[in-house]
Amino acid sequence: MSQISPQQQHIISSLSLTLSINSLMDLLNNAQPSSWSDDALVAILEATNACYRAGYPLVDDAFYDHHLLSALQDRQPDHPFLLKVEPEVISGKTVTLPQKMLSTDKAYSIAEIEKWVTRIKKAADELNIAHSEVYIRITPKLDGYAAFDDGKTLYTRGDGVRGQDITRAFTRGLAVANQGERGLGPGEIVISKQYFNAHLAEQFENSRNIQAAIIAEKNIEPSVVKAIADEACVFYPFALLPHWTGLIDVLAQDIEAQIEPIWQAVDYDIDGVILETTHSEIKNHMGATRHHHRWQIAFKVNDESAEVEVLNVTPQTSRTGRVSPVAELVPTKLSGATISRATVHHYKMVQTNGVGPGAIVQLVRSGLVIPKIEKVITSVTPQLPETCPSCHSHVIWEADHLICPNKSDCPAQRENTLVHFFKTLGNNDGFGPKVVEKLCQNGVQHIHDIYAIEPSELIGWGFGEKTAFNLIEQLNVSRTIAIEDWRFLAAFGVTRLGGGNGEKLLQHHTLPDLFDLTVDAMVEIDGFAQLSAEAIVEGLANVKDEFFKVYQLGFNLIPTPKLADSDLADSVLFGQQIVFTGSMTSGSRSEMEKHAKSLGAKVGKSVSGNTTYLITGEKVGANKINAAKDKGVTVLTESEYLAMIS
Repeated sequence: MSQISPQQQHIISSLSLTLSINSLMDLLNNAQPSSWSDDALVAILEATNACYRAGYPLVDDAFYDHHLLSALQDRQPDHPFLLKVEPEVISGKTVTLPQKMLSTDKAYSIAEIEKWVTRIKKAADELNIAHSEVYIRITPKLDGYAAFDDGKTLYTRGDGVRGQDITRAFTRGLAVANQGERGLGPGEIVISKQYFNAHLAEQFENSRNIQAAIIAEKNIEPSVVKAIADEACVFYPFALLPHWTGLIDVLAQDIEAQIEPIWQAVDYDIDGVILETTHSEIKNHMGATRHHHRWQIAFKVNDESAEVEVLNVTPQTSRTGRVSPVAELVPTKLSGATISRATVHHYKMVQTNGVGPGAIVQLVRSGLVIPKIEKVITSVTPQLPETCPSCHSHVIWEADHLICPNKSDCPAQRENTLVHFFKTLGNNDGFGPKVVEKLCQNGVQHIHDIYAIEPSELIGWGFGEKTAFNLIEQLNVSRTIAIEDWRFLAAFGVTRLGGGNGEKLLQHHTLPDLFDLTVDAMVEIDGFAQLSAEAIVEGLANVKDEFFKVYQLGFNLIPTPKLADSDLADSVLFGQQIVFTGSMTSGSRSEMEKHAKSLGAKVGKSVSGNTTYLITGEKVGANKINAAKDKGVTVLTESEYLAMIS
């Protein structure tokens, strides 16, 4: 940046910096933080942060985070600037905020998010909280003016502890987004992107100028007054943001898939997405630094983009059977790297947006690592694959994705299929990903092949003698320890046939009979729609040969009770939806769930409006119990439950 505006000069002059404005600008123009002194680096951080928060940024977010902030983190990770909330420029009287407003820790890659997920799981383990009780909420990270509304006063964030009273913004007519009520706590003052581009882009350089103008003490622009009246400018409480909320294990399976829809969820500027756990005990346990909450993180991306022509769209089958479209592009330089390929997210995007040879797309190098197509500028007639590129099986739709249902014989899925089988059985410890990978490298292709392996073969493939005999013993264990028949069925990884759907089917049919079920017969069973039934029937046909080869090895299977059983129909739990929570004393939670199912109950992992009973063990928080009661759920202690079923 070669020039400085009067507004920026005024903001920097109000700071007590160790650098003159001319010296500061000279350093920024050279853009070589590695050559700056620590004092100069901190001075530039303070100046660029102040200008950004006042609505007149000196540098963009990516430069600030990746070149300025990271330089200080590398040199002095405990520097006071890094341990406090990045402050706004405050002049005049300040007031104490009703609660602290901290900054948010940042991540620029999926790998960093995965590490954060691991930290959340570790905290849950330390508290003996099952992962099935840990939910993650993902919301847009609004790029507005941070504020806090307690219902009476609207505060700026200030330094996170003290801010300024800007209730005048509400007096001027500022509305709460989504017709929300006052008093919902932290949020941001934002303006509609569509409105800004249509009515204000020629007058204001960027939307942050508007956000600062909304709270100005005097001389508010008539165009800003109109934007407030038109409710294009609003205070958006974080509590009202659109969100994805789901189990932490669901997030971990495909982080990008859960984050993706949030990018386009609001018509306001965003500079990332926020991920946080909703579990109060984990929040209290993890706590916060002076700068940010440890149970929350922001995923941000680099904004650099380019318009690129698509040469071809190539299907690729993943280990999970998902057929993903990869765009082959005219080689383009982006963020210092030449990009020639990029993901198109999923085939529904290819179909809906017309991605194919000749299309022009906007390419973004996300997080300085992953190239992605942000949007389609010029569309074409797309071409969708009809078969899996790995095994040539007919592909099926599952939500936005094309899926190869051939779990057992698709080369791309083979290794994952074997890992999934033993992981789902859950009754032996020997066959994890590393062992399975080594087996596949030595020609093992199917589940039944593994059970035919001799110790001498394992030793010849590089396993130690003791390990080889232990693995054979684990195979014997997996066949002799009793497991539910629905779990055995789910281990074959048929699309849309997890444990829940498998158990529903087995309440009506025996395990071998499922392979003769027609789509029409399956649809007659409660809970199975046409598309799901078609996918399951096709998936069962694909694994039938492998299934019976494994089934005939003599596994110790516990049959699912049939709903037609008269004794079962007389059970007090028949047809009731039950959730167990907390530590049980009469048996493990999984044992009690199995017993409840044997009495005809439907066992869930989380409370909903359809839940009949919440059975509480030890160490259950009052919030969870009260939330269940609010939904009309009957809450029973473990002893009350045992008395009821006896």
